[in-house]
Amino acid sequence: MTEQDILARIKQLVADEHELRAKATSGEIDPVAERRQLAQLEVMLDQAWDLLRQRRARAGADESPEDTSMRPAREVEGYLQ
Repeated sequence: MTEQDILARIKQLVADEHELRAKATSGEIDPVAERRQLAQLEVMLDQAWDLLRQRRARAGADESPEDTSMRPAREVEGYLQ
């Protein structure tokens, strides 16, 4: 997966989030389903951003960005902000 692929994935996830919020505002989706789906999208976004940061850090250290992998949700969600 290239940096461009990751950025495209992030863009798609953000678009999905906006669409979900619009559906919730118009009443097309119930609040429980909205919260569940938003939580899933947030985790996927966090994982994608983490992968992008890993790749950029490796490239900055003259290492191969290809040696990165997406970290598990539990690990990414456990980071301190």
